[in-house]
Amino acid sequence: MSKRDYYEVLGIDKNASADEIKKAYRKLARKYHPDVSKDPDAEEKFKEVKEAYETLNDPNKKAHYDQFGHTDPNQGFGGGAGADFGGFSDIFDMFFGGGGSRQNPNAPRQGADLQYSMTLSFEEAAFGKETDIFIPKEETCLTCGGDGAKPGTKPETCPHCRGTGQLSVEQNTPFGRIVNRRVCHHCQGTGKLVKDKCRTCHGNGKVKKQKKIHIKVPAGIDEGQQIRLAGQGEPGENGGPPGDLYVVFTVRPHEFFERDGDDIYCEVPLTFAQAALGDEIEVPTLHGKVKLKIPAGTQSGTKFRLRDKGIKNVRGFGQGDQHVNVRVVTPRKLTDKQKQLLREFADLSGENLDEQHENFFSKMKKAFKGD
Repeated sequence: MSKRDYYEVLGIDKNASADEIKKAYRKLARKYHPDVSKDPDAEEKFKEVKEAYETLNDPNKKAHYDQFGHTDPNQGFGGGAGADFGGFSDIFDMFFGGGGSRQNPNAPRQGADLQYSMTLSFEEAAFGKETDIFIPKEETCLTCGGDGAKPGTKPETCPHCRGTGQLSVEQNTPFGRIVNRRVCHHCQGTGKLVKDKCRTCHGNGKVKKQKKIHIKVPAGIDEGQQIRLAGQGEPGENGGPPGDLYVVFTVRPHEFFERDGDDIYCEVPLTFAQAALGDEIEVPTLHGKVKLKIPAGTQSGTKFRLRDKGIKNVRGFGQGDQHVNVRVVTPRKLTDKQKQLLREFADLSGENLDEQHENFFSKMKKAFKGD
């Protein structure tokens, strides 16, 4: 009898995620487990489900199966009549709350990473800064050296699990040997017992402290970016390396400048006379005031670029520019003298203000009448 497709066995499609594969397996394994199911073919169905899961849950085996299917000579399922069903321990752990982990509890493990949020001013983000921060973190207890034992004593190997951190209970069934593994409750999975606890850390091996860390914020850092400080996270376990510290940045907005990447933007007001006659004005930049020449006849909305007056690229790839947008400001209050001069200017320019006013309203009337 030919084997069924593994995806069909688990009732999933080929695009199923790892979590979907595991979820389907758990559901079917519970349904067809020989100790639970009343289905006469439960044992065979259970083996089929387990075989499909062991293949699709392994990225390498899954890729191999997707390419060759059951015809691939390297694709197969170990086991058969009389096989040692030691793998049943995973199922019993899943169903009945076993530990599940078979790692050496005394093996070195890396410490956890930490994250710190820092708020910067616009200028601090542009030019960088150096500062000290204080973070609460666990550190190895200096009194006991991290083993949790009172100075002069040492932790003992747990006699219940013999240092493995797990307790095993074996049971022979008609379907094979079932091994149920659980975390040793005597040593909490560490494989060691501390009889005389350190008075400083109370047997934990770690103490909470406020750690001062010197931070160098690179010039050009932007909103949402982060830097990693290697080894400044939580301490490792059993001699393992410490984790890292990630500093994530928030940048306060500026009242005059706006940032887009390494470029900055600003708006500068011009009087009518400056725009019409031209002028040389002072423009604020992050690097100090610079002079900007305004050509005669400049229109509102004209943009000028000040090269290399932006922000230094955080990775060292050059410097941004500053873009200046000029806005011609129309005066709200005019003296009689100013009004008279503007009318004279309009006459000299050939502008008939009354005629333009009449033409405007004439066009409006036609638009509303639909002519």
